[in-house]
Amino acid sequence: MLKEVIVVEGKSDTAAIRRALEADTIETGGFTLAASTLRKIEAAYKKRGIIILTDPDGAGNRIRRFLTERFPEAGQAFIPRIDATANGDVGVEQASPKAILAALGKVRHHEFTPQKEFTERDLMINGLSGGSMASARRDKLAALLGVGYGNAKCFLQRLNTYGVTREEFNSALAEIGEVE
Repeated sequence: MLKEVIVVEGKSDTAAIRRALEADTIETGGFTLAASTLRKIEAAYKKRGIIILTDPDGAGNRIRRFLTERFPEAGQAFIPRIDATANGDVGVEQASPKAILAALGKVRHHEFTPQKEFTERDLMINGLSGGSMASARRDKLAALLGVGYGNAKCFLQRLNTYGVTREEFNSALAEIGEVE
């Protein structure tokens, strides 16, 4: 049983989590979080800790941003979009147990004093910004690092606030290969 409570968007997400592992979940019911739901999340946050695992889409990112502002020490788990897509739908409920376990195995936490390890230059020279393949390379790298996909600005912010080390970054870059 996982110590932390996993915060997901809906009942189908809870079902997908339970296919992967034994864990407690709290469902947000979408972006219009009820006061009672926020109280449940806060109680879990204080007593056991929470891991935010929302859909890899715009709505999921808005929910994640809102919850992260309110619960800054929450764990952050990301399922790559490719692993959360099936039948023309994107979401945690579409992910396999293997993809869910992989995401939970790469939980990240916000750093209270974000590092300035990575810059726009790092993205440019490694083909992660400004080129025709930049988006695809960021997607692959984000999956390996467990930081979730984002545009160049968002990706850079996540590298610096989720405690990614230069060694992790270089190792993941080596795994995805050279800039084409």
